Amino acid sequence: MNDARAPHRHSGDRKFYVFGPDITGGGPGHGLVFVNKEKLLTPPRLILRPDDRGFPQLKERPHIAYDKKKGRPPRDLEGTLSGYWFVSERLKKIFESIDAAAFAFAECDYTLADGSIGPKHFLCDVVRSIDALDEEASDMRIKIYRNYETGEDEQIYSVAGGASLHFRQDIVGDSHVFVQPRLAADPVCDDALYLACKSIKDVKGIWFIDALDL
Repeated sequence: MNDARAPHRHSGDRKFYVFGPDITGGGPGHGLVFVNKEKLLTPPRLILRPDDRGFPQLKERPHIAYDKKKGRPPRDLEGTLSGYWFVSERLKKIFESIDAAAFAFAECDYTLADGSIGPKHFLCDVVRSIDALDEEASDMRIKIYRNYETGEDEQIYSVAGGASLHFRQDIVGDSHVFVQPRLAADPVCDDALYLACKSIKDVKGIWFIDALDL
């Protein structure tokens, strides 16, 4: 990592952000429980989300329950549910309005603490993958690890300790949301999604970090 290289954006360039659930608030987190996860798992996997992202064939609708003893009520975006995000219907609509093809959703049976049916929610995953990172222009650590399934060494891009990531806009093209392969961080979006979310002031639980200043 070259600490002397300062983040720089050319005038007119699209802004890119790493985005995901806001984990800055502290405390116990949300009180969501994945009630029927064991029924939906594909052994020997320990989480529902496949390695190649998206959703497996689901035997039944995911059931998510809120337990107030375990934490606070969910915001529009929460994480850590067997590899998936948990999103409100209005945030789903924002995601779809900007880049529907980038996301996959599975509607949930969502129940409140008293057992009643809650507002409509969805499990969510970013399923588009684009290898658009400009390694030469970026400032991050590259770590090597052994993939014991293939027996080969592979590299990951680490943002631990700070990073400045540049993406090839010619490769990103018309896409607004994507996963950068081998990047040890949340998915990436451009300013179209950022501005859409910021335009609705009471959307909660989602954070954006400038990819040039991680």
